[in-house]
Amino acid sequence: MASTERHSAVTEMPDELRADVRLLGELLGQVIAEQGGPDLLADVERLRKAVIAARRRETTVDEVAALVNTWPVERAVEIARAFTCYFHLANLAEEHYRIRILRRRDSDNMPVPESLAQAVRDLKDDLGQDELNRLIAGLEFRPVLTAHPTEARRRAVVTAIQRVSAQLDAYNTPGRGAAEREEAHRRMLEEIDLLWRTAQLRSTKLDPLDEVRTAMAAFDETLFRAVPHIYRSLDAALEPGTSTRAPRSRAYIRYGSWIGGDRDGNPNVTAKVTREAVLIHAEHVLTALETAATRIARTLTADSVYTPPSEQLQAALAQAEGDFPDLVSEMATRSPQEPHRQWLLFTATRIAATRRRDLDLAYLSPVDLLADLRLAQDSLRDAGAFRQAYGELQNLIWQVETFGFHLAELEVRQHSQVHAEALAELNSGGRRSERTEEVLATIRTIAWIQERFGVKACSRYVVSFTRSADDVVAVYELAKHALGERAPVLDVVPLFESGADLDNSVAVLTGMMEAEPVRRRLAANGRRIEVMLGYSDSAKELGPAAATMRLYDAQAALTAWATANGVRLTLFHGRGGALGRGGGPANRAVLAQAPGSVAGRFKVTEQGEVIFARYGHQAIARRHIEQVTNAVLLASTSSVESRTAEAAAKFRALAGQVASASEQAYRALTEAPGFPEWFALVSPLEEIGSLRLGSRPARRGLGAPKSLDDLRAIPWVFAWAQTRVNLPGWYGLGSGLSAVLDAGGRAELQSAYKEWPLFASLLDNVEMSLAKTDKAIASRYLALGGRDDFAKQVLEEYDLTRKLVLEITGHTRLLESRRVLSRAVQLRDPYVDALSHLQLRALSALRSEESLTEEERDRLSTLLLLSVNGVAAGLQNTG
Repeated sequence: MASTERHSAVTEMPDELRADVRLLGELLGQVIAEQGGPDLLADVERLRKAVIAARRRETTVDEVAALVNTWPVERAVEIARAFTCYFHLANLAEEHYRIRILRRRDSDNMPVPESLAQAVRDLKDDLGQDELNRLIAGLEFRPVLTAHPTEARRRAVVTAIQRVSAQLDAYNTPGRGAAEREEAHRRMLEEIDLLWRTAQLRSTKLDPLDEVRTAMAAFDETLFRAVPHIYRSLDAALEPGTSTRAPRSRAYIRYGSWIGGDRDGNPNVTAKVTREAVLIHAEHVLTALETAATRIARTLTADSVYTPPSEQLQAALAQAEGDFPDLVSEMATRSPQEPHRQWLLFTATRIAATRRRDLDLAYLSPVDLLADLRLAQDSLRDAGAFRQAYGELQNLIWQVETFGFHLAELEVRQHSQVHAEALAELNSGGRRSERTEEVLATIRTIAWIQERFGVKACSRYVVSFTRSADDVVAVYELAKHALGERAPVLDVVPLFESGADLDNSVAVLTGMMEAEPVRRRLAANGRRIEVMLGYSDSAKELGPAAATMRLYDAQAALTAWATANGVRLTLFHGRGGALGRGGGPANRAVLAQAPGSVAGRFKVTEQGEVIFARYGHQAIARRHIEQVTNAVLLASTSSVESRTAEAAAKFRALAGQVASASEQAYRALTEAPGFPEWFALVSPLEEIGSLRLGSRPARRGLGAPKSLDDLRAIPWVFAWAQTRVNLPGWYGLGSGLSAVLDAGGRAELQSAYKEWPLFASLLDNVEMSLAKTDKAIASRYLALGGRDDFAKQVLEEYDLTRKLVLEITGHTRLLESRRVLSRAVQLRDPYVDALSHLQLRALSALRSEESLTEEERDRLSTLLLLSVNGVAAGLQNTG
């Protein structure tokens, strides 16, 4: 079966993708032979052929393991480096192919599936123009970047890959001459050579400001430029003639960030760090706005004879000349008879002054900058220069509306227990601890940010492990202690993570409504309230199926509560990148939400490797945002809500049976005595902390985990992915489905899969997790723990889940209906196998009872960590 599937994947590989993979692979092979010698390349090839033969069942995994054990550790390290570099290049080739496909789909007159154009076309037919206009007017998409440590690659490696990408793009650009292609080929080889020489592992741990600067790369290279193109696409779909009329599209995207603001469990995030994070944001966005304004100004060479300025613009220029005679006179001398150009140059100068804090020239707020840009826009419009008014200048206006002077709203998060302890100290009048002083300093920093950049720059304060309304009220009380009547504006967001907290969420909100500070805030903000739902910890506690249903029920209950109380609710989805933490295709996730819970608004975390996967390239970023927006619009229509509600009513009891039996099976394993210790033995859990993935500690407390509560969700998922088990993504569902099937519910389960988006999304995500699981290799990891009972339990549940998921979906093999993803997984599997065998060698030696010298342990740890890095690249999945 495996051999047939792999052969099918190879034959399905498109010629362009195959050519790129072959080209990059050959160049890497040349570099390996040059740097490590032909013997190293020969060993890499021996392992590559061996794992492919094992997949074809022409040899066994035991024979592959025996081959790996013949090499000295130093050689194994070099082979691990080779496979890791290969995965980076294979991922790059697939990204290029995906971009080509996106561009081809956009080359005809039909709207691209899941695009803004398709959503507008379908909604016009379904809703009519007036209802569509209302939906667009309330549209919001709020991605929040987080610093959760799930990006295993060093920034130096990421930038090296990007340089290879640029040369591959140049090499494949149609119309290039032979000399140009040869130069691109030479530069590609040079960059792959440098990638090989670049250390894959970080030598120092990241601090929070390193994480802030890393995220800024996504803004600089992609987000700032991509956003206006997305609005332009929506505008063109809404009405013909975009850039020749006032836009119908509005700036509906608002980025947020936890990077430098999330201090829950991270003592490295301090008030000083939060302050510096905002300043870094401001530096990047003001530099980008200044560059854009300057570029537009330099091209805006419309002569006053052909494009006369409005009286308002003339008066504004005269005022500017009176206030800054030398500056404006110089601009007039350089751009005579070009008043619009002069005004935009003056605007760019003022943006630069804002960045430098030159108070004489600086803008006080983005509102003032927008007024100046619209002054130029109105003048151009009145002069008949519609394309100049609504073209690049409109793009800049959209960018200012989206990013302001703060780029992304910095959100603060802290644990409810920290607030409770701080408040108790303050109320007792005794000595304040360092942690309590830090809580107060954080609130003062929020006030400083609001004074300098406005309330929108930082007002949301997320309280993790919210158990009661008191946990929310505590933040307002602490703000009073910090600044009295000068306390900042705060929107305190309760975060519900555990099963019990999700069940109790409505009661907490009811209690919040009785609190005076919450009522005052609701009166001031138009009765808006935000609630965050945590996918990671609920899945770790309950298992994937039970967590999915508990989250769905919480959404439905919160939506009903908001309607009854006249509150405009926004649900903030704390999803991770991995399937075991709520990951998966974002647009499908939106369409699977409880009816009425979207209502034109979607807020979600974008974590770790997901940030660069979705925002590393403009074309992919635009596609991702369009897909999510398409789903938000569709999910907010009465017709979709009605269909979803009918399906939920029809199948909720059935899903409850699945969830209950699933949770029982999941808890029977994860809460069994000795399970946490066993998990630490069979996985590289302890070693993952040495990867220096981020500034946040990998677990709560010190020592080996005694229960799952000691583990954060990210290393829990990351470690299981490394073992090729992927347990958090599927465990328990097989038992849940079996319980219903035993009661004769086969037809009903199959109907639920076809009719209810939530149930379909659950099974599809489990199917994806199963496809990334390899039973033969997983068995070798599970054997390391010395508990045959646990290993047997896991493998039997895997067999059951795989069998029943295929049965309910009607598929003959995993990912049968998702050819592109299936091809990617199957083609990577043998090469991931190679790294897994190298990792198993290191892990087995480190877990053995034999005494190892410190030098031997260090060499094995290096091999292990390199293989962890490579497997993450191969699976394109960490935490």
